[in-house]
Amino acid sequence: MSEETSEQPLIETFLNSLWLEKGLSQNTLSSYRQDLATFANWAKTQGRKLDEIRKDEILGYLSHRMGEGVKARTTARALSCLRSFYRYLVRENRIAEDPTLRVDNPKLGRPLPDSLTEQDVEKLLAAPDLSTSIGYRDRTMLEVLYACGLRVSELVNLKLTEINLKQGVVRIVGKGSKERLVPMGDEAMTWLTNYINDSRDTLLKKNLNQDAVFPSNRGEPMTRQAFWYRIKAHARTAEINKKISPHTLRHAFATHLLNHGADLRVVQLLLGHSDLSTTQIYTHIAQHRMKELHQTHHPRG
Repeated sequence: MSEETSEQPLIETFLNSLWLEKGLSQNTLSSYRQDLATFANWAKTQGRKLDEIRKDEILGYLSHRMGEGVKARTTARALSCLRSFYRYLVRENRIAEDPTLRVDNPKLGRPLPDSLTEQDVEKLLAAPDLSTSIGYRDRTMLEVLYACGLRVSELVNLKLTEINLKQGVVRIVGKGSKERLVPMGDEAMTWLTNYINDSRDTLLKKNLNQDAVFPSNRGEPMTRQAFWYRIKAHARTAEINKKISPHTLRHAFATHLLNHGADLRVVQLLLGHSDLSTTQIYTHIAQHRMKELHQTHHPRG
């Protein structure tokens, strides 16, 4: 929940404008709301309102966050939010000058995303107990997640009307309300077909009008947090001693495609990345894997 602040009306006006202008997701808007509320409360301790902020106070806030151990990437996201906010205030003639101008972003490293080997994925997929409807649902969710490289929010919000089993594709409305069609592959299609025919109604209980493909055991749409808990439990069962989350399978999807020769731009389209540079981080993982294979199998490796 966002921190309460007396400047909430101004923040909400900005967020409404941002939503109308860019069509950002509710998750992104919630992050912006939290960042702005946190900044507004800090500014209050400095005796300032949001429309009274100067460049030196922006710098002071960033220094304060870094001093409290907030990661550079999180601080950079907060600064990006402030840039958007103050550009809006300038555009609306609420302030004369943008205090974030010529404020440098915190220096970021380029951490490689956590990923799983193909053997790890096979162990994880085999972990759910298929004798229960919940276990069958979880196995199907993992199969679809790995086959399609979906974001966890896209997976848990998937609706029956967005699946075409005849054509073998799912229609995803991702970040910024951008739509993409993603192929499922035969394996995921088989699991999904069997799950819908045999297990889904058991989970729905009396909520037979529910359109969610993957309901909880109460027949309601599943939350991201609930699936995160489920995937952690299955990783323990599979004895995978790596940091793992639903996003890890999205990383594995991209990495394994590249390892098997997929074109980077195709992977970009499948992931729903608007910028190719976001996808390029996966090439570092693929190149590392290629070096390992070369050293292992080449006679002069």
